[in-house]
Amino acid sequence: MSNASYAAAGVDTTAGDLAVSLMKEAVSNTHGPEVLGGFGGFAGLYDVSFLTGYTRPLLATSTDGVGTKVAIAQAIDKHDTIGQDLVGMVVDDIIVVGARPLFMTDYIACGKVVPERIADIVAGIARACAATGTALVGGETAEHPGLLGVDDYDVAGAATGVVEADQVLGAEKVRHGDVVVALASSGLHSNGYSLVRHILANRGIGYTDTSADFGGVVGEVLLEPTRLYTGPLLGVISDPELAGVVHSLSHVTGGGIAANLARVLPLGAWVEVDRSTWSPSPVFRVLSELAGSSLESAEGTWNLGVGMFAVVAAESASSVIARLATEGVPAWVAGRVSTAPHDLAGFEQGAKGVNGGAVRLVGGYAL
Repeated sequence: MSNASYAAAGVDTTAGDLAVSLMKEAVSNTHGPEVLGGFGGFAGLYDVSFLTGYTRPLLATSTDGVGTKVAIAQAIDKHDTIGQDLVGMVVDDIIVVGARPLFMTDYIACGKVVPERIADIVAGIARACAATGTALVGGETAEHPGLLGVDDYDVAGAATGVVEADQVLGAEKVRHGDVVVALASSGLHSNGYSLVRHILANRGIGYTDTSADFGGVVGEVLLEPTRLYTGPLLGVISDPELAGVVHSLSHVTGGGIAANLARVLPLGAWVEVDRSTWSPSPVFRVLSELAGSSLESAEGTWNLGVGMFAVVAAESASSVIARLATEGVPAWVAGRVSTAPHDLAGFEQGAKGVNGGAVRLVGGYAL
């Protein structure tokens, strides 16, 4: 098939080449000496000879997308933050097992390649990769005319990290009396946007509307990028004074607060998360009011202000919180692990196929 007939079918290879050219510098800025072959190869190459210094290196991998948050980016034609959401969803799953991210690849499917738009998306991915110490070693932009609208796109990515086998974090390290530290989210992050869009549509609120309740343009507020936890948590884990005090981590994404924490607790352990230890940010309150529902009813959908949990040794909780504060991440004690016999009626037990611990939220949210 000739290029001319391919263009007639709706695929513009010239636009694709321009998009690659525009993103080249941002991507290259994430490359250290471990990345070989430069930019634009069929496959990314990453030198892992440093793994010979590990006793038993384990590779960790994760893949994810951003979900329907991209619909809001498309609606207000703002694409420079959605890449950070992608990195947060992918790389911050890797830190959960205690692994340091090494490299990432991305995939963008679109109805029509608009070079500047693609470059904005990838630049956001690259900035977030740089912030988390992750090399962006490759990616793909695919044009799907007839399948996606000309302004439609979706993004996905995958990353790989490494952790020493005896330093893997998880439920098996959690003990009775451990403290649950909550790490503040920056907002909605990248979950529950189908509900957000449903609420706004029912109330006739547009993404380009300016709202005093939201504190600005609705779409811009909703596009607040996902907070990145990898750098700050690596700082805690690698601090010699805090060695071994973090036992497990939970990334609060799809499934909400209780379910995600339950996944990183051992069978037989339970936690009551105290709502009064934090105040959900205004965006959650406004959306709940528009929906005519309570904040509590959204606990299985939105993070409500907690983006990550760290289960840590009780005597070190204040030190972990202080270290996170120096990294710009507000954190606080939200509960305590117990393995004592307890009536678990009303608790959420395990999630996503994990037969883990039990969690329930108690009390009322702080004002």
